[in-house]
Amino acid sequence: QVQLVESGGGLVQAGGSLRLSCAASGRSFSTYAMGWFRQAPGKEREFVAGINWSGTTTYYADSVKGRFTISRDNAKNTVTLQMNSLKPEDTAVYYCAADPRGRTRGGVRGRERDYDYWGQGTQVTVSS
Repeated sequence: QVQLVESGGGLVQAGGSLRLSCAASGRSFSTYAMGWFRQAPGKEREFVAGINWSGTTTYYADSVKGRFTISRDNAKNTVTLQMNSLKPEDTAVYYCAADPRGRTRGGVRGRERDYDYWGQGTQVTVSS
């Protein structure tokens, strides 16, 4: 079983930055692909960014490309989402997720069903 704990959410003005972190338990973190998803009020959860097990491949939703950066530190079992130039439409609960088949399958996936483990979420609010 993998436990994921997100941190770093908060309230920020439009144009500002936030850095989300996700700490993972367990010995197999370095074999997992990792992703960030978000869910805004009244909307379905959507993919934001993903990174492969080795950190060499990243994948972003078009809505955040060029503004958000995902990275990971396998020695520390952490994955980070740096969010710059934030917009009010980025307001959502952000979730960290783990795909335990990451090294086996390779690549990064953007579908919820490819991720088995989820954190509890952290709120990001961007004011205009």
